[in-house]
Amino acid sequence: MKQVGFTKIDFDVFQIDGLQNRMQAIQEQIQPKFKSIGIELTDYLASKLGNEMYLHIAKHARRTVNPPKDTWLAVADNKRGYKKHPHFQVGLFDDRLFIWLAFIYELPSKAKIAQAFLEQIEIFEQLSDDFVISFDHMKKDAIPVSQLTEKNLQRFRDVKKAELLIGKHIPKIEASQLSGDDLIALVKASYDQLLPFYQLGKKAI
Repeated sequence: MKQVGFTKIDFDVFQIDGLQNRMQAIQEQIQPKFKSIGIELTDYLASKLGNEMYLHIAKHARRTVNPPKDTWLAVADNKRGYKKHPHFQVGLFDDRLFIWLAFIYELPSKAKIAQAFLEQIEIFEQLSDDFVISFDHMKKDAIPVSQLTEKNLQRFRDVKKAELLIGKHIPKIEASQLSGDDLIALVKASYDQLLPFYQLGKKAI
């Protein structure tokens, strides 16, 4: 299937005022692309991991006033949900596209996963220099993977709200110039580097 990439119009959705209007634009412009892209990524990850994976598209259902500042698709090995499980994401802020392997605060076994990463911290050296680390999925803030420290991972382990997201940020201008096929290739190549982290996290649970 020939994929369609994201355009400047998709990023401009986050300039629309009002929850209802912005959500309508997300549902009409972005979510159909998420579904198409997500189906291909789900099949790809399932083949790589040897087990069934499931696509989830953010609904932002809890929002009643403030419109979302970002939106995403997630792929996890659980059909009912993804937040309590290690999962892969692709999504948009107004100024960037993000590609993540996400371990967020809802994870019941977050401390065990963090400890596994602490004990094998050298695994992060396998990532290319363009990877970044975030500790809060709701913020744009991220550090180069080369700046990750044991203290960061200890905080992820010990602080209930701390998270760990490993992946890439692609600036809006660059992301909007990618064809759909080039986007898929970029995400797959990123996920290939992240698979050992996913497998280590799952093994720790």
